[in-house]
Amino acid sequence: MTFNSVPLAELAPAKINLALHVTGRRHDGYHLLESLVVFAELGDRITVAAASEDSFVVDGPFATDVPVDGGNLVLKARDALRTAFPQHTTQPVAIALEKNLPVASGIGGGSSDAAAALRALIRLWRLPADAETLARLALPLGADLPMCLAGHPLIARGIGEELDPVRHFPCLPMVLVNPGVAVATPGVFRALASRDNPPLAPLDSADTVLDWLAMSRNDLEPAAMSIEPSIAEVLATLRSSGASFARMSGSGATCFGIFDTNAAASRAAAAISAAHPGWFSAATTTRT
Repeated sequence: MTFNSVPLAELAPAKINLALHVTGRRHDGYHLLESLVVFAELGDRITVAAASEDSFVVDGPFATDVPVDGGNLVLKARDALRTAFPQHTTQPVAIALEKNLPVASGIGGGSSDAAAALRALIRLWRLPADAETLARLALPLGADLPMCLAGHPLIARGIGEELDPVRHFPCLPMVLVNPGVAVATPGVFRALASRDNPPLAPLDSADTVLDWLAMSRNDLEPAAMSIEPSIAEVLATLRSSGASFARMSGSGATCFGIFDTNAAASRAAAAISAAHPGWFSAATTTRT
C-alpha cells in the first residue's frame, strides 16, 4: 500500500444554524431537531502529513482553548478511521489544526474540525470510504458530524443524522460575532422552556430567504440568553450595524447577521471589532 506523501489540507468551515427548531425528545434523552444549516467560507484548517509517529499540534488565535489529548474530536476521528479500516495499514500521521474559530460557540468548530480531519485522512491513507460509510462512522462522535461532513446547505432532522440537501441556496454576506464567552450546550438544553415545538415551514412557503427566516426560530436562543445575557447585546449590535436579519447560531453564544453586500458586512465587522475589542467579529460569506 502506498500513501500520499504531500501534506494535505482541508477547510473546517463554520457551521451556521440559520434556523433551529426543537421538536421533541427521544427516550434516550437526545433532542429532536429541525435545522436549516449553511457553512461559511470562514473556518479552521486541518493539515495532515505522513510522519514517523503520530502527533497533533494546534495553533491560531484560539489554540489555547483546545485540548490536545485523546479527548479532542480530531484524534477521535483519526482513531475511528483506523478501527473502521483495520485491513488497511494506516501509517503514523502528523495532524495540525489552525484554530481560527472560538471554542464552544455554537458554530460547530470541534465537529467541523473532526469532519475535516476525516476527509483529509481518507485522502492521505487512500481509504475506500464512501459518503454513507463516513456518515455512519461519524455520528457516534457527535450529532453535528454528519452535517459537517456534507458541508453544503441542508435541512437536518432527527438528532442531526437525517440530512436533506438544499439546492440553489443563495450565498449570504454575513458577520459572525461572539462576545468572548463559551456556552455549554448541555446547560442550554437543560434551560429549555419547551421541548415540543412546531417544525420548520417549507422553504417554498416564503418569497425570499429573509421572509422565511422571519417565520422561523432558534428555540435555543432564549435559553442561551438566560445563561449568557451578553447574547442579547450581540444581536442588538448586529442589528444596529445594518444587518437585515440577526440570530444566534446553534446553542450560542455566536450570532450571525445577514447583510445586503459583502462590503457592508466587512464594514460592520470592522466597526464591531473596534467598538468591542474583546469580541470575536468576522465578515464572511456562506458556501453554496
